[in-house]
Amino acid sequence: MIGFLTSAMENKEKVMIYYMDSEGNVSQRVIRVVDINDNKMLVYCYYRKQVRSFKMDGILSCGPLKRSAS
Repeated sequence: MIGFLTSAMENKEKVMIYYMDSEGNVSQRVIRVVDINDNKMLVYCYYRKQVRSFKMDGILSCGPLKRSAS
């Protein structure tokens, strides 16, 4: 997972993540990774439209954003 997120950060690609917060709430987010440090990831969250910080151990899964056919 860290390799995928690092690659997405280097290529400035949007990523879909499923995240569980400290209260056990699960959310789906579209993000762009800005920085990865220790156990935290700084991202631009397209849902909140602002820079957010996520704990790496809270990420349940991640993958590429599906592109629509044009």
